[in-house]
Amino acid sequence: MPTLPYPVINALGVLTNPNIALEAAKAGTQDQIGASATQRVDARALAEARDSGLSAVNMTLGHVAGPNDPYELTLHDIQVWDEFIATHPADLLKVISAADILAAHAGGRAGVIYGFQNSEMLGDDLERVAEFASLGVRVMQLTYNGRNRIADGCMVADDAGLSAFGIEAVAQMNAQQVLVDLSHSSEKTCLDALRHSTQPIAITHTGCRALANLPRNKTDAELRLLAQRGGVVGIYAMPFLREQGQPMAEDLLLHIEHAIQVCGEDHVGFGSDGHVTAVDDMVSYLRFLAEDVAQRKQSGIGASGESAAVVLFAPDLIGPTQFQALADMLQRRGHSAARVEKILGGNFLRMMREVWGA
Repeated sequence: MPTLPYPVINALGVLTNPNIALEAAKAGTQDQIGASATQRVDARALAEARDSGLSAVNMTLGHVAGPNDPYELTLHDIQVWDEFIATHPADLLKVISAADILAAHAGGRAGVIYGFQNSEMLGDDLERVAEFASLGVRVMQLTYNGRNRIADGCMVADDAGLSAFGIEAVAQMNAQQVLVDLSHSSEKTCLDALRHSTQPIAITHTGCRALANLPRNKTDAELRLLAQRGGVVGIYAMPFLREQGQPMAEDLLLHIEHAIQVCGEDHVGFGSDGHVTAVDDMVSYLRFLAEDVAQRKQSGIGASGESAAVVLFAPDLIGPTQFQALADMLQRRGHSAARVEKILGGNFLRMMREVWGA
């Protein structure tokens, strides 16, 4: 299988094999695979991550939503992942610096970037930013879809943006050289954070609202200011690339190209919000997807555009060939090899080096 000659960075994704959870759900034994995602990372998932050419993935750890204590759950998840990576040194490398991504690429391993998709684990104590940074957390997303103490997410109707506490939180993340992530944020939160941050900011996984007018996507105003402040946007392969129907690779390409038009080629990347390993049983997957969408809606954490009829990936761009296939598609559409290298990882690598330091 061809491996791209440069570092490939998935700005938001997972290493899990989705078929493990699917088979457990079919058997009614999903509780037995535990709360940690490490129990859904098997030899197949590791081999396919390696074969895909993936050099690093920003992977969500700890609390996103739910009843468990956000702080304790997140500390536990970090410990579990530290132990898992330590037992798989030939396959995985914990990423602390941009140099670690280069080392993972050179060694044929997948670098694991510890990231958050909410900030509720900080509670009311901003000293926890330094605590989590010392444990290796390199990316902190301010909000999920709803409102928290720091800011408003994309599904909040009365968008108040970044709070006074949130301004302090962004300053602490800057001071600790943690990359701020504005995925899932409201428009006002996004614009506020970009104006207050002294470091470049990422939107690791989103689409362009100019092409699909859904809350999870970003407006041209957000994208333009992100680029002006040195940040990078990762385009995902999620249902929100279309207002109706199943998005395919063509939709992803259109969103990447629109982002390039707005931001410039130095500020666009790829954040699939998905896995490398393909789903084996699509019939069962769709059945359990319907249950998940309904549960998310009932619990109030869903987003406009989620549908039981739309899978959470581009069906024609999945599996261990996805990064090579995306590179080939972009080049066939006239994008230079140098630009493709930036999109597949170079832009995020540059920004991570700038934010994280030497």
